[in-house]
Amino acid sequence: MTAQLLGGKELARKIKAQVTADIQSLDGGRPTLAVVVATEDDATHWYVRSIASAAGKAGVDCRVIDLGAGASQAKLEAEIVSLAEDPGVHGLILQTPLPPGVSPAQLVGLIPPEKDVDGANPVSLGRLAVGECAFAPATARSVIELLDHHGIPVSGRHVAVVGRSTVVGKPLAHLLLQRDATVTVCHSRSVPLARFTQPADIVVVAAGKARLLSSEHISPGAVVVDVGTHVLPDGRLAGDADEASISEVASAFSPVPGGVGSVTTALLLLHTVEAWRGNRVERPRDAEGREAPEASPAARG
Repeated sequence: MTAQLLGGKELARKIKAQVTADIQSLDGGRPTLAVVVATEDDATHWYVRSIASAAGKAGVDCRVIDLGAGASQAKLEAEIVSLAEDPGVHGLILQTPLPPGVSPAQLVGLIPPEKDVDGANPVSLGRLAVGECAFAPATARSVIELLDHHGIPVSGRHVAVVGRSTVVGKPLAHLLLQRDATVTVCHSRSVPLARFTQPADIVVVAAGKARLLSSEHISPGAVVVDVGTHVLPDGRLAGDADEASISEVASAFSPVPGGVGSVTTALLLLHTVEAWRGNRVERPRDAEGREAPEASPAARG
């Protein structure tokens, strides 16, 4: 069996092209994304630079507000409130990690849902859970968009999500339910893990543990979407799945790098444009402009 590679670079290019086209189609300014940073973590600063670079190329203004690793709770709160009230800022992200002693829950609660382009505010997550319009966390939405892009249906299929974070696992479970999937959410107490992942048609691994998922955890023909990114001692990148192992069993898998991560930044820009236009609709569209299918009555109830 030759596994299909679920690459995200082509999809990311399409999304960015759509962002540029949407901006050019409207006169009167440019959308602005603000990213608040308070860390010396090199990986975080690399990621933020990549957002700023992609934004500039697509026509989105990006403000990076670096408050330093010693920023206090009060300083961060004041900055977020200022950006939340600034009509010239359309999208707002609080980048983690944060300084010791700082409460991220209190800070993300200050981001207005209409500017919450990475779906961090509990209000956004709550709206997502009940099927109301909200910005989903970009990484969680990237999984759905990647599957759509490669023509892999989720309706009626069993999807195991490994990881229950509010960034990926929990919001992704709700997005999948809205698409009529049957969802199992696994976590550190789901032992043995294979008991829950082997029966699944699709396995999404977002546990934050390098090479956690291997061929023994999946059934022949399963689809694996890898959300993890880890830097190995030799400098190479690896995901939460052991690519060499699962590629011998899976029918399709997403690579690391070049899979989900490629799409996430593009979606942040798309969300910023949507926030700028203020056009959150009753039926959201996917990243390629298609109207998302309506959930069945069974899914809604």
